[in-house]
Amino acid sequence: MPKFARRISNMQASADVIRQLFESMSDPETISFGGGAPAREALPVEKIHDIADEVLTRDKRGIQALQYGNPMGLPDLRQAVIERLLKPKGLNAGMDDVLIVSGGIESMNLVSQLYLEPGDVVLVEAPTFVQAVQIFQLFEATVIPCETDNSGLVIEDVEAKIKKFSPKMVYVIPTFQNPSGRTTSLERRKALAELGSRYDVIILEDDPYSEMRYSGETLPPVKSFDKTGHTIFVNSFSKIFSPGSRLGYIYANNDIIRKVYDIKTATNSHASVLAQVICAEFFNRGLYEPHLKKIRDIHRERRDVMMECIKTMLPDEIKSVYPDGGLFTWVELPRKVNTTSLLADALAQKVAYVPGREFFVEDRDNHDNCMRISFGGILPDKIRIGMERLANVIKKTL
Repeated sequence: MPKFARRISNMQASADVIRQLFESMSDPETISFGGGAPAREALPVEKIHDIADEVLTRDKRGIQALQYGNPMGLPDLRQAVIERLLKPKGLNAGMDDVLIVSGGIESMNLVSQLYLEPGDVVLVEAPTFVQAVQIFQLFEATVIPCETDNSGLVIEDVEAKIKKFSPKMVYVIPTFQNPSGRTTSLERRKALAELGSRYDVIILEDDPYSEMRYSGETLPPVKSFDKTGHTIFVNSFSKIFSPGSRLGYIYANNDIIRKVYDIKTATNSHASVLAQVICAEFFNRGLYEPHLKKIRDIHRERRDVMMECIKTMLPDEIKSVYPDGGLFTWVELPRKVNTTSLLADALAQKVAYVPGREFFVEDRDNHDNCMRISFGGILPDKIRIGMERLANVIKKTL
């Protein structure tokens, strides 16, 4: 057989524990805190059904929805993005500045195709989103982690590594970060945008969770402080509409969008037109705002239950991040606990999580005592049961 391409060998492989986690999700008795899906109860099934039924059976747009589309995306959906999603964030986009993509992952893929050459450096948070790292490595980039703390990326470390490595790009999830649940402070957002401009570095701002705020003060995105066009803002409809719709968008200066358009055309032409028509109609009928309130209410309760369980069930020496939104919290156990080894015991007790080492590019052994816990897809009563199981497993190691 011919050899696989070199770029495949550069990718950080999915560990056996990740495969174990996926297998555990098919077991109805296992309570998995390992996934990143929103609550099933928050999916607008009936509303999507009604819109799809009308579009396909009683509306002239049925033909449009089933035909080829424009790589830029449906104008109605781009307008909804501009008016309902970007303007509330203080972002003033034009129609030619927004391109609809097939989910947030594709946006990172397209931006990587546009900018990354073999050997280019991408700076990321430590810890960071695993699939983003895999995409950068697929384009043969060198991924280098930067320090984080409870206020997000440590700007001094970012600047030091920009000077040392001359990166092409900095990738960041500033709000309710995956996996840590942390939020980058206002001052650091301003500073990050300024670093991009000063050193001619792309800031790739990934914003899939900011609408899911349950407490605290809303912060403007890094992009809102960008004066030179160095920040590219990407987002997904997965958490606020439907993961299965595979829709997202890129907002950037038009000269960047025109190049992304060419790449999109050459790779998969356009995002699903049917999904775009349904999503645009969801916004145009005024369904988004009440749906967003429902999403927040459901996930706020789950966040509150999870954090109460951590406080009351786990030993005092265990540290955790209190997230003001999103789907995740980050738990740090005493150094002697290895969460990768512990996972087998947890799975035997029908509970799952993701070991912390999976979210690091370097120095992974130094984070074996951490874990990511997701609360979004689990009912409150199940959270309590699952955390009781996990607490029992942890206590046996202390």
